[in-house]
Amino acid sequence: MTDAPLPIEEVQAVETAWTTGIVIEKAQPTDDLVQLRVHVQDRIRHRPGQHYLIRLRAPDDYTAQRSYSVASDDDDPLVEFLVERLPDGEVSSHLYDVVEVGDELEVRGPIGRWFTWDTTTPAVVLVGGTGVVPAVAMLRTARRLGRTDLLRVVAVGRSPDHLPYRAELAKAGASLAYTRVSADTRAAGAPTADEVRPLLEGVELAYVCGSARFASYAETLLVDCGMPVEGIRVERFGPTG
Repeated sequence: MTDAPLPIEEVQAVETAWTTGIVIEKAQPTDDLVQLRVHVQDRIRHRPGQHYLIRLRAPDDYTAQRSYSVASDDDDPLVEFLVERLPDGEVSSHLYDVVEVGDELEVRGPIGRWFTWDTTTPAVVLVGGTGVVPAVAMLRTARRLGRTDLLRVVAVGRSPDHLPYRAELAKAGASLAYTRVSADTRAAGAPTADEVRPLLEGVELAYVCGSARFASYAETLLVDCGMPVEGIRVERFGPTG
């Protein structure tokens, strides 16, 4: 996995197939988040911003699958996922409560082309909650390539305890915003135009990832700050579990 990444315009869609992922590491950083690091057989290199499908199969062959963004850099020997356990979520609850190290999962990926960072284009990344995962992959890739100057990340959570990868994001230079508590010199609240507008100077793309409510707010905020609509790429998710 040492080939230089191609510009996004030159990337061709890659056919992926279901394969086996073996859980090598499992952590539960909070009572509703599980972090899985998985060895994927016949792995295809991924770009920051892509995702995988994880499929569960019951003894009667009933299946359920969900999509999860990749947090790891492509040079990481394992593929890392962060999953939020949702109430009555049949896949997320199983991954949190049942799956153990050594278990095998059905996985397919990497998937997605539009919401990927080409590692060369200056970009703003505005993410909320577990939507920080693709931003983590982008920052890890940028750090490996020595191009963290290309990314300006704003990560939003209700409080420090509700912002995954908080310490890593802060260390990488991301701006952290909490909507319900004040921190340092910043008052509680969503990111404002005064905070985001300066980050857009020299930027060609903006990535937004989070809940439908967050994504709608962030997209409107970026447009109000002068970001062209065609330069905004949005990935929103709902409580499908």
